[in-house]
Amino acid sequence: MNKPEKLPETDIAGPAPRHQTTKVMVGNMAVGGGAPIVVQSMTNTDTADVKSTVEQVAALSRAGSEMVRITVDREEAAAAVPHIRDGLRKRGINTPLIGDFHYIGHKLLAEYPACAEALDKYRINPGNVGFKNKRDTQFADIIEIANKNNKPVRIGANWGSLDQELLLKLMDENAASENPRDARAVTREAMVQSSLLSAKRAEELGMSKNRIILSAKVSAVQDLIAVYQELARRSDYAIHLGLTEAGMGSKGLVAASAAIGVLLQEGIGDTIRYSLTPEPGGDRSVEVKASQELLQTMGFRTFVPMVAACPGCGRTTSTTFQELARDIQNWIVTSMPEWKKTYPGVEGLNVAVMGCIVNGPGESKHADIGISLPGTGETPTAPVFIDGKKAMTLRGPTLAKDFETVVINYIERRFGQQGGTRTAAE
Repeated sequence: MNKPEKLPETDIAGPAPRHQTTKVMVGNMAVGGGAPIVVQSMTNTDTADVKSTVEQVAALSRAGSEMVRITVDREEAAAAVPHIRDGLRKRGINTPLIGDFHYIGHKLLAEYPACAEALDKYRINPGNVGFKNKRDTQFADIIEIANKNNKPVRIGANWGSLDQELLLKLMDENAASENPRDARAVTREAMVQSSLLSAKRAEELGMSKNRIILSAKVSAVQDLIAVYQELARRSDYAIHLGLTEAGMGSKGLVAASAAIGVLLQEGIGDTIRYSLTPEPGGDRSVEVKASQELLQTMGFRTFVPMVAACPGCGRTTSTTFQELARDIQNWIVTSMPEWKKTYPGVEGLNVAVMGCIVNGPGESKHADIGISLPGTGETPTAPVFIDGKKAMTLRGPTLAKDFETVVINYIERRFGQQGGTRTAAE
């Protein structure tokens, strides 16, 4: 019998080295320069409503958003910003606040200096900062105020509000060229140029590179990837990633993950946001959780213990393992705020909840702690594996609560400062 051919040795694939960008400090948060990729979100409250905006920023911060953007679109909103900042500080929340300005940002920042001082960063859209002969002066006004207050800016071009004068100029040049490109390619180039030309102008106005972040958001995955690849190739500014108008539900999650994931894999991106449309009255923090899960599943950061669970099949007609996986996942998420304080490093824990004997024991052995249920038509009798070895067998109606106790005892032993054990109820 012939011996099997020896496979060539290969390195395990991983992400490309991070694109080298200039570090920018946004409040107490470092962006770029090799710092961990930052999770960002945005409120959808009326910023003039101080109470509801404070509540939502606090909720986003608790969910793990490391920077939060708020709309500053009119005088009432600008006047509310310092009170929002103060309300958050009273709660012990120091998450950097970003002001999102369009059309009249120069006017609001000038007339409400307390707003300009309270924000940690200003977001400027070069497509609507001003029009015709007012564009340069109004852009310069914002940069002057940012310089005076020592605030960074994000220059954020957007496909839906692209600088039309620049786009028409590039379209005319393209039409006159010997080898014209299609209109979509020219529009992508306009996105890149809009960001880079504005950044160059900001530097000419005295803003240092370590206070500039760029973004160029579009709503189509392939366009987004192409634009950011070119932006990264042609500059070393810190970069914010986001698929604008990603959509609702699974469509929004899949589209944003595909676009941002490809760019992160190529080493592009210093801060990310999922621009998801929530269900009416839905949880805004879903976009934060999605950002965290993408970064964690790709291996860039760790936020919460990972729970691996099988999808179920004809061998797992019992719902026991589905209920157990759900309960363990929810328990971990709700416990994490306290665990972070008590058990440093617990976010690196791996837990497996498997449904049958085919792959269950093996997957459970690969996790730090795992449980493998027996599958179809059998009394729930589940071996538990700890650090790759079978430690015990759980059975009976209290199986889920018993497994929680095993998990918390393992966490206490491995990550606890004082040692000892606890029950799940504690």
